[in-house]
Amino acid sequence: MWKNKDEGAWTIPKGEYGDAEDPLAAAKREFAEETGLTPSGEFIPLGEVRQAAGKIVSIWALEGDFDARHLHSNIFAIPWPPNSGKWQEFPEIDRAEWFSLKIARAKILKGQAAVLDRLAQYLLDVP
Repeated sequence: MWKNKDEGAWTIPKGEYGDAEDPLAAAKREFAEETGLTPSGEFIPLGEVRQAAGKIVSIWALEGDFDARHLHSNIFAIPWPPNSGKWQEFPEIDRAEWFSLKIARAKILKGQAAVLDRLAQYLLDVP
């Protein structure tokens, strides 16, 4: 679905959670499902961003090692092409890469771009 999209189409791992679920617990669960890696360590809260469709995303940063070539995402099924009656399976995340901050700003969804500035500021403030 996303293989021909690049600039302005990249996103961080994310998912929905209910009112009774802790947002950080949901973020850990979604990251594990979408990357195959169970995150652990000191989670740095970067606040929330509102995407174009109105979805609010709570975001944390975490320092760690992740080889993007070893991404292992869960699979979901949807009718594809739309209205065709045919169901196809797709990985929730098709690839992962590390980018410089400048390139990341061009690649990330517009509604998530603010998180890059927050992370950059946090890193500047770390003693």
